[in-house]
Amino acid sequence: MMEEVPPVTYPSGIPRPELDMTGVDAEVMVLTGMSGAGRTRAAAALADLGWYVVDNLPPQLLAGLVEMIGRGPHRRLAAVVDVRGGSFFQDVEAVLDDLETRGIAVRTVFLDASDATLVRRFEEARRPHPLQGDGTIVEGIARERDALAAVRERATEVVDTSRLNVHQLRDTMTEIAGEGEPTLQVNVQSFGFKNGAPHDADFIADVRFLQNPHWEPALRPLTGLDAPVRDYVLASDGAREFVSGYADVMGLVLDRYRAHDKHSVTIAVGCTGGKHRSVAIATELGRVLTDRGYQVRVTHRDREVR
Repeated sequence: MMEEVPPVTYPSGIPRPELDMTGVDAEVMVLTGMSGAGRTRAAAALADLGWYVVDNLPPQLLAGLVEMIGRGPHRRLAAVVDVRGGSFFQDVEAVLDDLETRGIAVRTVFLDASDATLVRRFEEARRPHPLQGDGTIVEGIARERDALAAVRERATEVVDTSRLNVHQLRDTMTEIAGEGEPTLQVNVQSFGFKNGAPHDADFIADVRFLQNPHWEPALRPLTGLDAPVRDYVLASDGAREFVSGYADVMGLVLDRYRAHDKHSVTIAVGCTGGKHRSVAIATELGRVLTDRGYQVRVTHRDREVR
């Protein structure tokens, strides 16, 4: 009778998963570090960049998740692993070693901050430190530093967030991820005031001051996407000046929105019915903004409304 081979386990006694990493292609980042140092913000920045982000993952599940992600459409995995995992966290080094032996490169990003900064953040949030117990915040921070010392030593990058605001942390994570600044999405939408303004509009432009094609029998059945209506509207007194000037104003705004973590902007262009003037002007404004280097999507909410 063949002797049964006991399963290979992590230091905690949890069995190591039997996985086949052949053909797995994944970019893996482990986010760890001190509680209050900005892990949640850092993870959100990676999610905005298109990474598949998992928070508070027991490290023993990381290998299986890497295999799944590495065979799927995402390919970029960021796992937040920290002392909230309790006894599970003791296996984190063994898990990272295991992944390396399986041929998976893992970048470990350790977020840190000064004790004074961490105390202030916990006091402002009015939350206890996860290792505080019945002691003080400072005692909890000290216990966490001891628990994380070895992981910090092997980290690929250590980021001190003591003097970073949320925007600077986002920029730092973008740089670490090796990607450029996320593109600001500009949505230009035409609408008719008689049907109400879009609820999600950041800016509303009223173009009812332009000549109305509705009163031209040959143009009434058409829309602002048809050349005769477009030419009629853009030939109106002040139309092209309005588009150019509005694009100038929007440029001042759009260029500064990225510094405030805004990822999309909706510019609504309205006329009475949303069929002629607003459609023509929204289309032209979208073209001008696109020519100026912005990522623009143009839609027409009420073009077919009668």
